[in-house]
Order: sequence, then structure tokens, then C-alpha cells
Amino acid sequence: MTATVDLPTPDRALAIGAHPDDIEFGAGATLAKWAAAGCEVALLVCTDGSKGTWDPGADLGALVVRRQGEQVDAAAVLGAATEVVFLGYTDGELESGSEPRKEIAGWIRRLRPEVLLGHDPWKRYRLHPDHRHAGLLTVDGLVAARDPHFFPDLGLDHHRPETLLLFEADEPDHVEAVVGYEQVKIDALEAHRSQFESTMGITASDDGGEQAAFRRRVVDDLAEHGALGEVELGEAFKRIDDI
Repeated sequence: MTATVDLPTPDRALAIGAHPDDIEFGAGATLAKWAAAGCEVALLVCTDGSKGTWDPGADLGALVVRRQGEQVDAAAVLGAATEVVFLGYTDGELESGSEPRKEIAGWIRRLRPEVLLGHDPWKRYRLHPDHRHAGLLTVDGLVAARDPHFFPDLGLDHHRPETLLLFEADEPDHVEAVVGYEQVKIDALEAHRSQFESTMGITASDDGGEQAAFRRRVVDDLAEHGALGEVELGEAFKRIDDI
């Protein structure tokens, strides 16, 4: 089955990621495309990113501050200046419990996105628990946000998004065409300089070859995703409209 291609540009979108940089990897080009077309794009990051280094002697408090700054910079590159929310849960220790679900439901009600984006919590063989829990919190938070008797103490009107897009999906069935936004995605990812070595394979001694290889991988992934919808470059998602 050929995937569906391109939602109408939403007025508002909210993307939820486990860590700083996850949203850019999963949906950066899509969000940049929508922002350029006038969509109000907000980002919500669940954890503090404090384990995002291979240096055993790193100052983790300083890393948290750095990663938040990098996320704000990346959001600006995408054109996503509406809101950048940090829930601040400890990296690696996120759980899909009632309190974070309440927080996310509150932000969905407050920001009122037409499209909600997040990790696919049902991806098989996923190792990182934060990605799994962030995906569950996105789905569970949506359900709580749409139904008025969940968390009435928030004092916010309930809100039902029109579409849920899950990135990193095993069985994607929707593609957003992103030709012209591949460099924006790369630039937003490279705003996360603290992640060059651990995530992007770019070492301090790189003479440019490793960074060029990373950029090629990003474009190759966009081409692979785009093929699902018979477009040149794309980002692929599991699409859920029955909300």
C-alpha cells in the first residue's frame, strides 16, 4: 500500500520528544516546512538530556544547561519559536506515569495543536526506555487531553487533536514531502553540538569527513522515507486520525 502524502498545513502543531535532538531526527524537516507555511510549531522535551555524553567525568549540570540551549537554538533554526517546553525528568529515568501524563495533557490543552507528533511507543526491539515512555506519554496524554474528566484540576478546556503522527514507526503509512528542507533539518541537528560524537559520529579530530558522512546519512534516510510515498525526500510516520 502506498503511503498517504502531506497533510494540509496545520495552524498549530506540537512535537514531543524524549531528549533534546529527538524531535529534529524524527520530524525536523516536516516541522520546518510547516513553520515556513505559517504553522505555530511548539516542541516539548521530556528529559534533561543529562546522560547524553560518553565522558565519565562530565559536569552533568553544565551538560543539562548546554543541551537546553542547543534545543532552543535548534528550534529557532526550524522556525519553531512558539514554545519550547522542558519537563526536566532525569535522562534514562522517564516513566509513563500519571504525573508526566498530566503535564503533557496540560500542554496539549494549553497549546491546542491540530497535529500531535511523537515517538512510536510500539516500535519493536527498542532499547532506550525514554523513547518508549515518551511515546506512551504522548498517546496517553492525548487521550487525557481530549476527555474533559481527566485532570479537571488543570483548569483547562479539553482539546482533541485532529491527527497523531508517530515517528520511528515500524509500519509507517504517511509521508511528509520535505524537498528543500533537508538542509534545515541538518542545520537543526548540528545545533546539538554536544551530541556530535555520541550520536552523530563526529569526533573532535574530524577533518570534515565524518560530518559530511553524517549529512549524507540524513539525506539518505529522507530519500528512503520519501520512497514510501513516491516522493524524492520525505519523513515517514504512522498516522492516526481516529482520535
